[in-house]
Amino acid sequence: MKREYHRWFSHRMDRDMELLVFGHGGAKVLVFPTRDGRFYEYENIGIVGSLAHKINSGQIQLFCVDSVDHESLYCFWRHPADRIRRHMQFEDYILNEVLPFMSSINPHPCTIAQGSSLGAYHAANIAFRHPHLFRKLSAFSGRYDLTLNIESFRDLFDGYHDENIYFHNPSHFLPNLNCEHRLQHLRDMDIVFTIGRDDPFLDNNLHLSRVLGEKGIHHALHIWDGRAHRASAWRKMAPLYI
Repeated sequence: MKREYHRWFSHRMDRDMELLVFGHGGAKVLVFPTRDGRFYEYENIGIVGSLAHKINSGQIQLFCVDSVDHESLYCFWRHPADRIRRHMQFEDYILNEVLPFMSSINPHPCTIAQGSSLGAYHAANIAFRHPHLFRKLSAFSGRYDLTLNIESFRDLFDGYHDENIYFHNPSHFLPNLNCEHRLQHLRDMDIVFTIGRDDPFLDNNLHLSRVLGEKGIHHALHIWDGRAHRASAWRKMAPLYI
């Protein structure tokens, strides 16, 4: 399997940023790690291996980016407004550095946003906010409202709300999205969610599914038995849904 390591200084992030590329061609998959994951997480937990056939046959090429969640959404010593602004810098880095880099080495017209756990949030958030840039969204075990308090998962903004937080929570902004141009791009996207029946964010996934249905946005929500918020489940999901 072709494997490449890339690193460059990002002026948007004001530091070096790293990523791994797996494969030689096919649909480009932008992979976000989990909250505590790094750019090498999918390799370490076996998801790259579970996709080896698709990667080696040129069906897909993975671009595994790094996480800055402990500088942004989970940086609890910062004010919530500063947390979301750091997250927005990360989105700017993805849009204006990573996506152009992906296109520079792979001209395939299909770009897929993908992630697990908090990575699923990142994938869904960027795909819903910029649907013209993506042909598919594949999100495993995600939460799409970062203000929820469920089990050990806390409100990441401590009750604080502003416009930036609103527009970076799909469960908040999608119900009020009425732009037909953006809605049509979403209707043209292949959207797949997975969640375990016993996972803490099942209700959040069901709510988002209802919102999408009301907007006429076709999608698939696969509910797995038990608790599927774990790497062993994601390894099985990946070949089915990416």
